[in-house]
This record gives sequence, structure tokens and C-alpha cells, in this order.
Amino acid sequence: MMTATLRKQFLSARWGFLLFLALGLLTATTALADPLMEAVQSDKRTPAFAARDQYRHPYETLQFFAVEPDMAVVEIWPAGGWYTEILAPLLKDNGVYYAAHFASNTELDYYRQSLEGFREKLAASPDIYSAVKQIEFDPAGALLSIPDGTADRVLTFRNVHNWLRNDAEQTAFELFYKALKPGGILGVVEHRAAPGIEREAMLKSGYMDEETVIALATQAGFVLDARSQINANPKDTKDYADGVWTLPPALRLGEKDRDKYLAIGESDRMTLRFIKPLSSDTQE
Repeated sequence: MMTATLRKQFLSARWGFLLFLALGLLTATTALADPLMEAVQSDKRTPAFAARDQYRHPYETLQFFAVEPDMAVVEIWPAGGWYTEILAPLLKDNGVYYAAHFASNTELDYYRQSLEGFREKLAASPDIYSAVKQIEFDPAGALLSIPDGTADRVLTFRNVHNWLRNDAEQTAFELFYKALKPGGILGVVEHRAAPGIEREAMLKSGYMDEETVIALATQAGFVLDARSQINANPKDTKDYADGVWTLPPALRLGEKDRDKYLAIGESDRMTLRFIKPLSSDTQE
């Protein structure tokens, strides 16, 4: 017959085991209930895209920008859809994903081909992309085809340097400001230059001065909320004759010093979070 002491020890061990199981199930459930992690880890992503997570840190970056599944999110110039593969499924059921691609009337071959490729990508997988809203962004034409005050988040990844070519960088940030709801967040990731770089060097190299980007945003009315080193790369020396395109993924020099540049990885990047104030009285 089991003594009272043994019974007490048995019951204690039993409850401890049940608690252990419960905590394990809770942890597993919590992991499964993280829709952002699920989107990042999805096996439907292009393998070559997912291989670049080590440089782009999409989970940490989108967390930093406070992106939630029930939001209206605008991605500026999604190009081949690297972030689309994460954002579209994340927002499909409860939010809205706006892909602000190149204008359909563009005369630039690269822009036109990129837009056509993006449309083909969406059409090929309607189970993933049927809810994507395709809109247009052309800062040179002061165009972002979304009603003012629509977006919870506007995100742009490695694009700011492109707008210098048409002196359209300030207009771009003003369009982002209009598109966002009060209290909405603008998330910016961009190749980061060494401090003090001149405009012409930014144009040529693709690297942007961080303070210049912050000034563009604040001039448009945004308030800098936080900076992150999520996408920093101290190996990037930023002194290449062919600019940022020397590094992967472009590898503009082809096989020349390929292993060297692969070892450096993708560029050093600023990651900035700006807020549209709730009212004009809160602007700094």
C-alpha cells in the first residue's frame, strides 16, 4: 500500500510533469501563433530570396517597423517581390498589402520589365497574391496612387538613392506623409554611406548619408522615432569604384574578386523608423 508520503511525492511529480507539458504546449502554440514568423519561414518563398535573410533580417526589420497582420501596408517599389513574398501572405486575411510599383506608363525599359515581371509573379500564384492591391509610385510625377490617410505603414527598402536622379527625393517623403494615417509609421532601409558624403557621390555610389535621409523625412513632417542596427554590416568598406552594386546581390564585377565581395555580404544599411504625428501640434 502506498504511504501518505509516497502518495504526496507521486502527486507532486505528476503535477510537475503536467505543468511541464502545459508550458511546452503553450510555447509551441505561441510560436505557431506568430504570423510574421510563419510568413518569413514559409516554404513558398523563393529559395534564393530566403537565402538573403542573413543580410536583410526580415523578421527583425518588420518587427522594428511594428507591422501587424491587420494593417494597411504600402511597400514602395517592390521590384521583384522580395518583401512581397512575406508581406502579401502576412496581410492577406486581415490587412491590406499595397504594392506601389513603377508607373504603368513608364518609358524606362528597366522599370517596364520589372513591373511586367512583378505582375506575372502575382498572376502565377493567386492563392498567395490574389488580395494584393497594385498601385503606382512615381515621385518625379508626384504620384502615389492611394487616398491620403489610408496607410498604417509605408515601407521602403533600398530606394532613396534612386530618387536623387530626378531630384525627387523630397517629393517622395511628402507623398509618404500624405498616404499615412496620423500616428502611422514610415520604415526606411537604405544603403548607408560614410558620414559627410556629397550628393554627387551618393548618386554615383548608391550609398546615402543617414542624416540626409533623416532630414528628408523631417522636412516632410515626420518625427524620427528610432534607429536600429539590425541591417548594419561593418565589413562593408563603401569605397568601391562601382559603388554598392559591387556587392551581392548585384556583383557587378562578375567573377572579379567575387569571393571577396561574397565574404563581405550585402551593404551596410541604416534602418530608420519615423512617425507621422497625431496632429500638427505635435510636430517638432
